[in-house]
Amino acid sequence: QVQLVESGGGLVQPGGSRRLSCAYSGSILNLNALAWYRQAPGKPREPVATISNRGNTYYSDSAKGRFTISRDNAKNTVDLQMNTLTPEDTAVYYCNAQQGVNDFWGQGTQVTVSS
Repeated sequence: QVQLVESGGGLVQPGGSRRLSCAYSGSILNLNALAWYRQAPGKPREPVATISNRGNTYYSDSAKGRFTISRDNAKNTVDLQMNTLTPEDTAVYYCNAQQGVNDFWGQGTQVTVSS
């Protein structure tokens, strides 16, 4: 099993920035892609950013140009730097890890963008 714990959520003003971090542990050998998802009220959970083991990154249209995903395999963390936040970014953000055909999820961290 792989455990993931997100941190860094909270209140942020529109136009502000926030950095989310996800620490993973457990049976972490052969982890593949790491990703950040989010689920806004009334919306399905959607991928925001993904990073492969080879360092290739992928972003949703809304995240591209504003968000940056990075991973540190030595520290067992994957981060999401979020800039120029808008109220539409308000959601619960989840860390996701893939290992073979298995998916593992964190508990989520709330990000609220509001004045």
